[in-house]
Amino acid sequence: MLIQEIILENFMSYEYARVPLKQGVNVICGPNGAGKSSMLLGISIALGQSQTERSKKLSQLIRWGKDQARITLILDNSPKKGGKRPVQKIKKDQIFLTRTLRLDGKYEFELDNRAVTKADVQRVLANFGVDPDNLLIIMHQNMTEQFTVLSLQEKLRVVEAAVGLEKYRQNVLEAQKKLSRIISQEESVNNLLENAAQTLNYWRDQYDRYQQKKQLQMKRRLLERELAWAEVAKKENNLSNLEAKIKQEQNELQTLASEITKIDRQITESQSKIAIVKDEWKKLLETRLILEREKAVHEVNIQLANQTLKDMRDWIESNKERIADCLGRIQQFETTLGKTATLVTARLAEVKKAYENLETTWTQQFATRNLNLKQIIDNATTQLQTLTAQIAETENKMVKLNAEIDQATNQTIDHKINNALLQYRQQAAQKTLKELETELKNAKNELAELITRAEQTGPRLVPMKNIAEILDEIRLTDGHLAALTDVSEDIERMYENYSKLYLELKEKARLVAENHQKALEEVKTRMESWRTVIQSLLDHVNLQYQAILANAQATGEVRLINAHDIEAAGLEVLVGFKGAKPVPLDTHAQSGGERSTATMSFLLALQQHVRSPFRAVDEYDIHMDPKNREMIANLLIEAVKNLDTQYLAITPSQITFAGKDVHVITVQNIEGKSQVKEVVA
Repeated sequence: MLIQEIILENFMSYEYARVPLKQGVNVICGPNGAGKSSMLLGISIALGQSQTERSKKLSQLIRWGKDQARITLILDNSPKKGGKRPVQKIKKDQIFLTRTLRLDGKYEFELDNRAVTKADVQRVLANFGVDPDNLLIIMHQNMTEQFTVLSLQEKLRVVEAAVGLEKYRQNVLEAQKKLSRIISQEESVNNLLENAAQTLNYWRDQYDRYQQKKQLQMKRRLLERELAWAEVAKKENNLSNLEAKIKQEQNELQTLASEITKIDRQITESQSKIAIVKDEWKKLLETRLILEREKAVHEVNIQLANQTLKDMRDWIESNKERIADCLGRIQQFETTLGKTATLVTARLAEVKKAYENLETTWTQQFATRNLNLKQIIDNATTQLQTLTAQIAETENKMVKLNAEIDQATNQTIDHKINNALLQYRQQAAQKTLKELETELKNAKNELAELITRAEQTGPRLVPMKNIAEILDEIRLTDGHLAALTDVSEDIERMYENYSKLYLELKEKARLVAENHQKALEEVKTRMESWRTVIQSLLDHVNLQYQAILANAQATGEVRLINAHDIEAAGLEVLVGFKGAKPVPLDTHAQSGGERSTATMSFLLALQQHVRSPFRAVDEYDIHMDPKNREMIANLLIEAVKNLDTQYLAITPSQITFAGKDVHVITVQNIEGKSQVKEVVA
C-alpha cells in the first residue's frame, strides 16, 4: 500500500475533500462530471507525473475564484516485511507529500511541510518502487487506447519499467554506451595511432635521412682518411718507382759504358777485315781480266769458224743448185735428142758424169774442211767453257768479297751509329739520373708531409681504391650530403619522442581493443540476461493472459520480437475473439470493447509482476459489454487479492463491484462541489 489518504483543497471541482484509500482494490464510482477522474489527476500531479504537466496548464486546475490549490498524499512509510521502512531516512509511519499550485505559475513540492524539488520527490517515490510516468502504473482516461497505439518497442519499455526490469535494459544500454564509448575511444586512439604512425613515418624518414647523413659524414671522414693514406701510398709507390728508375738508370749507364767499349773494339776489327778483303778482291780482279781476254780470243775463233762453215754451206748449196740445174737441162736435152743422137748422148753422159764426180769431189773436200772447222770450234768451245767456269768462279769470289766488304762496311757504320747512339743515351741517362735523384729528394720531403697529414685523419689503412675513385666517391658523397643540409640533430630526439608516443598509443590501442572485446562480451552477457528475464516474464504473462482471455472466449499471445536487438525489440500482444485467429492488438483490427478487454487482460496478467505498490486505471470498462465488464472486475479483484498492492479503479458503474471485497468510494457533484462518500459493505 502506498497512499493512505488523499486531501484535495481547491482543486478543480473539489473545495476540500479527504479520501481514504485501503489495501487492495479501491473503486471510485459516480456519474460523469462528478470529479472521479479529477481525483486520479490530483494523485498524478502530487506524484509529479510529467504527462499531466505537459498536457495541462496546472494553474487552470485551481478552483474558480481561488488563488491556489493543494493536493496532499499521506504515504504509508510503516515498516514492511523485514522491519524496514520504504524511506529509511524518514523515521515516521506517515509521509505527507504536498503539491501546491498557484495562479502565478509557481508549483511547489513539500515533504512534511518542507519545500523540496521534484527530483527529491522522485527519489522518495523510487524507494516505494513507484514510477508515476509509467503508463501501466497510472492509466488516465483513454490511456487503454493509448497503450494500444504504442509501438511494440514502447510497449516493451513500459512493461520493463512497470515490473522493475528496466535495470536490465539500462545495463545493456550502459554496456552498449560503454562499448560505443570504447569504440569511439578506439577510433580516436586508432586515429591518433594512425596520425602518430604517419608522423612517426615522417620522422622515421627524417631519422633515416639523419642516419644517412651521419653515415655519409662518417663515410666522408673515412674517405678523407683513405684518400690521405692513398696519397701516401701513391707517393711511396712513386718513391719506390723513382728509386727503381735510379737503379735502372745506374745499371743502364754501366751497360752503356760496357757496350761502347765493345763497339769500339768491333769497329777496329771491322776496319781491319775490310782492308784484308779488299786486297784479295784486287787479286781476283786481275785474274778475271786475264781470263776474260782468253775467253774473248776463243769466242772470236769460234765465231770465225762458224762464219766459215756457214759460208761454205751457203756456197755448196748455191753450186748444188747450179749443178742440179745443169743436170736437169742435160736430161731435158737428152730427152729432146732421143735415141737418134747417140753420139751427143754419149758426150752428154760424159759431161753429166763429170758434173756428178765434181759434186762428189767438192762434197768430200768440203766435208773434210768442215770436220777441221768443227774440231777447231769444239776445242775453242771446250776452252771457252773452262774459261767461263773460271771467270764465274772468280766472279763469285769477287761477289762474296764485295758482300764481305759491304757487310764489314755496314757493320762498321752500324757500330759507329750505335756508338754515337750509346754515347747520346749515356749522356741522356746521366742527365736523367741527376733529375731522378733531385726528384727523389723532393718526393721524400713530400712523403713526410703527407704522412703527417694522413696521421691526423687516423691510423694507417690499406686503400682499396685509387685516388681518382676516392675523389669521385667523395664528390658523390658531398652531393648526397648537400641534399641533406636541412637535416638537423634535433631529428633524432623528435624521432625518439614520437617513437615512444607511438609505442604508448599502440599499447593503448591494444588495451582499448581488449576493452572493446570485453565490452562486446559484457554487452553479449547483459543482453543474454535481459533476454532471459524478459522472456521468462513474458512466458509467465503469456500463460496468464491466455487464461484470462479464455474467460472472454478469446485466444491470444504475448510474445517478444527482435530479441537479438534491444533497440528494435518489442512486445507484441495478439488477440482473437469468437474463434478468430489472433492478430496484433491495434485500433483497426478490434472493436473498442475488444481492445479494452484485451488491454485489461494483459494488465491483469502482468499484475503479479508489477513492482509498484500503487496502480490506477480510469474508466477502463467504458467500451465493454456487461459480461466482460463483470469478468474483468472479478479478475481484477482476484489478481490483487494476495498482493501487497493498492489498486485504484475509476468506473461509472458501482454495480460491477457490488458485493465484492473492495473499498468503494462514491463521488457526486452537488452545486459545483464534488463530494466524496465511502460505501460501507
